[in-house]
Amino acid sequence: MYLLATNKDFKGIEMKKKVITITLCLLASQAFANKAKLGKDFKEQIKSEKITQSSQEIIEIIDTESSKLLDEYRRALQKIENTKIYNDQLVKLLKNQDDEKISLANQISGIKETNEGVVPFMLEMLTTLELMVKNDTPFLPEEREKRVLALKEMMNRADVSTSEKFRRILEAYQVENEYGRTLEAYRGKLLDNGQEKTVDFLRVGRLALLYQTLNQKTQAVWDKKSKQWVKLDDDYRRSITKGLKVARKQTTPELLVLPVKKESI
Repeated sequence: MYLLATNKDFKGIEMKKKVITITLCLLASQAFANKAKLGKDFKEQIKSEKITQSSQEIIEIIDTESSKLLDEYRRALQKIENTKIYNDQLVKLLKNQDDEKISLANQISGIKETNEGVVPFMLEMLTTLELMVKNDTPFLPEEREKRVLALKEMMNRADVSTSEKFRRILEAYQVENEYGRTLEAYRGKLLDNGQEKTVDFLRVGRLALLYQTLNQKTQAVWDKKSKQWVKLDDDYRRSITKGLKVARKQTTPELLVLPVKKESI
């Protein structure tokens, strides 16, 4: 069966084609426009994200720099505080030094007056010490005379301060003072009838000075009044021998019976 189309039908078909074509064109144009808009929006979004990222990076950089500046500021404040404390302490030290300078200047100005009063007094002390050694019981004569001679030579030395001279003179007096409170035994020489012999001396403070020959056969005591040695009988031999051992710490201390004259006290 065949259908015959009329001119009217062809016209309707053509019209529909045109409508469809126009619609397709409109849709294509809309799709293109939407695509373009979407691309633009996408680009805008990407640009916005980049701007946001850049802003965040700038914020982080600024925050880091701010932290550094804050740390530097705090360190600067601490340094300023430390410098202030140091300067305050330095001012105190300088003031103390000024006070010391004034004190030293006053002391130096008084040294001349001090020396004028101390030096004659020290010379008088030396003279007294020399006479005491000369007139005293003759124990350790060489040692004591040598000490006095050294002190007299020291007084003429410019490289020894006045205070050091005074200290050494006082020290010599202290040594002489100790002799009066100690027991001592030593070996030395003496002249007996023009002959020199070696004996053991026993010093009992300043109360008595005795000697005993090395063979323990002869003993004597110094008589301060007559300034000579007085021989002792054999009754004192044992006591003197014990006294020598006690003084040398060779035996324990014990009661000793020794001759002590009233004149020698």
